[in-house]
Amino acid sequence: MSSVHPLVSCVAVLAAANVLNNRVARRWAPVTSAAATGALLIIARREGHAWPDLGFRRARRGALAGGALAAGVAAVYTAGVAWPRTRPLFHDERALALSPARLLEEALVQVPFGTVLLEEVGFRGVLPALLGRVFPARTAVAASAVSFGLWHVLPAVDMARANPALSRLASGESPVPGSVPDAPPSGTASVAAVPAGGGGGTARLVAGTVVSTALAGVVFHELRRRGGLLAPSLLHLSTNSFGYAAAWAARRIGDGRHPYARGRAAGQESADGSAMP
Repeated sequence: MSSVHPLVSCVAVLAAANVLNNRVARRWAPVTSAAATGALLIIARREGHAWPDLGFRRARRGALAGGALAAGVAAVYTAGVAWPRTRPLFHDERALALSPARLLEEALVQVPFGTVLLEEVGFRGVLPALLGRVFPARTAVAASAVSFGLWHVLPAVDMARANPALSRLASGESPVPGSVPDAPPSGTASVAAVPAGGGGGTARLVAGTVVSTALAGVVFHELRRRGGLLAPSLLHLSTNSFGYAAAWAARRIGDGRHPYARGRAAGQESADGSAMP
């Protein structure tokens, strides 16, 4: 029973940071996340976990593995932006409405310190270690991965509002407005039945995000096992930060005439200053 209290404290810290970063004080996410990360490390250290137990090890191996994976992410994003059929998927309002200075802030400050730091230390370091005191190792990893998926519910709701192409795709429609999908996935509504950005698309996008990030949590934990926290951190960082670069490039290739960005002033900041999930 002595391990229950620190585990509850850990979940409470993560839940509070999630709400603060996504609903209350988005621009202050780096500060909130740094404070939450410190609190989690204090909890874990008081429970007797050594730094290697929390993933602070194998830095060289982690840098090599993470760097290679980051290069792969860059290659995939480049191909996605270059192909007209997938380019609309990178048209995210949260990036499209930002000034160049704010775009750099998101990619270089908000993502590494407001998102990656807390999520990697929390879900790949502290939470699995605390869960490992109560459950078998595999159960601890699975529970941490599921928690990581649920952590993305609020960001996924914001993403559904900011990226209509993804919402349309989740509804079984073509990501490009006015075009007809080659073949809607089995069990989804037709284009006429589900309006773009409707509740069905949002629900499917949120559910898909939770499932995909939970699976990513398992992969990230395996990377952490092999290369310490640095390996999944670099992959995580590249996935999010390169996403802003991809959105900027997609807008430039399209001459800035993104169908979902019409009516917004040039350089206007989005109401959602949070990092991409």
